Amino acid sequence: MFSGILPNALTIAGSDSGGGAGIQADLKTFASLGVYGTSVITALTAQNGLGVTGIHAPNAEFVIQQLRAVLDGFPIHAAKTGMLFSAEIIEALAKELAQVDFPLVIDPVCVSTSGHRLIEENAIDVMKEKLFPLATLITPNKPETEVLTGIKLIDNESVEKAGKRLLEMGAKAVLIKGGHFEQKPILVTDWFMDNTGSIQKLQQPHIDTQNSHGTGCTLSSAITAYLSKKLPLIVAIKKAQEYLNCALRNSYAPGKGFGPVHHLATIEQLKHEK
Repeated sequence: MFSGILPNALTIAGSDSGGGAGIQADLKTFASLGVYGTSVITALTAQNGLGVTGIHAPNAEFVIQQLRAVLDGFPIHAAKTGMLFSAEIIEALAKELAQVDFPLVIDPVCVSTSGHRLIEENAIDVMKEKLFPLATLITPNKPETEVLTGIKLIDNESVEKAGKRLLEMGAKAVLIKGGHFEQKPILVTDWFMDNTGSIQKLQQPHIDTQNSHGTGCTLSSAITAYLSKKLPLIVAIKKAQEYLNCALRNSYAPGKGFGPVHHLATIEQLKHEK
């Protein structure tokens, strides 16, 4: 596919000092799936498994300086966004990303697992207006979908209505993640919808663990990794779900509080199978 050379993927997101989410989770995911990772850091967070205690964001000009350095130095095959924090950063990024021709996955990060807001209030509308029309795929969870659409998700009908509203904002496809819907279901359902009218329920076994820090970042970066390998979108999503499920099955707590998913679990699994 790439003559033995790894494809290049880009993550545009915040840094997690605890290593389980954000830029750190994205780069671990890229590496474990055989993709070379590059990054643009939009915010620094002081956090661990117990929560977020501080956020510091660079100015938009420096974010763009990072992005241009990456795009000038590397042929990027797919990219994702995560925590973007401010309206100024989003507007600046949108102008630059409107000029690229690789797939773009947008994970509209609004709130951390511990409940800490990760985006300024006035940035949400800017994200919808400026960034969603550039998206190959957006990957909101239940709370994010409700914030973005104003629709309370209570059943299949409301999920489909919300998905259509997100598509109307300009994205080519949407994956509404189901991890926040039920306490202990047998299967977790993600809803995939695109602008052809296709609606698919994509399911994976529920994993009963509190070590789920970074699940959203990991899923979106895994989708991005597979897109960088030129896989069709729906195939990339299904393979990313399988990767995340494996990482959740092998999750653990390296420190206090909620632990991360195990990004290297698939590599460890392959070692034991040899």
